[in-house]
Amino acid sequence: MVRSLISNIEPHWTFVSLTSRNSTDVVNMANFVRKTALLLYQWWVFMLLCCPSGFGVNELLYFRVIHPEEIGYIFSAAPAKDFGGDFTSTYDEIFLVPADPADACSDLKDRDIIEGQVILVERGECSFVQKARYVEEAGGKAVLIADNAMDNDSHYLDMVTDGSADKPSIPALFMLGRDGMMIKRSLQRQALLWAVISIPVNVSSLASFPLKQPPWTLW
Repeated sequence: MVRSLISNIEPHWTFVSLTSRNSTDVVNMANFVRKTALLLYQWWVFMLLCCPSGFGVNELLYFRVIHPEEIGYIFSAAPAKDFGGDFTSTYDEIFLVPADPADACSDLKDRDIIEGQVILVERGECSFVQKARYVEEAGGKAVLIADNAMDNDSHYLDMVTDGSADKPSIPALFMLGRDGMMIKRSLQRQALLWAVISIPVNVSSLASFPLKQPPWTLW
């Protein structure tokens, strides 16, 4: 009698177990599809934002802010067209130091901090080439020139030579004004002399790249 009851119950247990397992698989698959769709949509939005600037995703260089964490996003910058060098190494942790003076149109102060680091300067008052030259002379590893239009969050400028024979050899890149402002504002709020960044970053290997961009750029 007991054996008969057990034999009748066992198939039902198996059915419940399989049903539960199948339900879990369906939920997991639905979550995967939802996340994939979100990533694809955000990547599509990013590509739309790239196009008006004249630069494609493969023409930009990317860097990640490691510290301060409140701006721990992946930022983009456009390399100069006909001057400056390329990054020959990847720097997992290097300082991003705001220039003093901010426009880098004269000799830079605090050379002991600048030496071997990436320098953040503001557009204006002198040519892109002059800025890069002053940074190079101070020992900077590379220069990021942020637009002085603080509301610019999508349009990159072509940085070209100023007609002089002077051509700096360090990497020189143009940054969106909104990005530069947000980085400097975060440093000022926390009384920090520099940010810690990783540069360059290969975004083609990051499936989550669209989620790691600055929110003010995406939306």
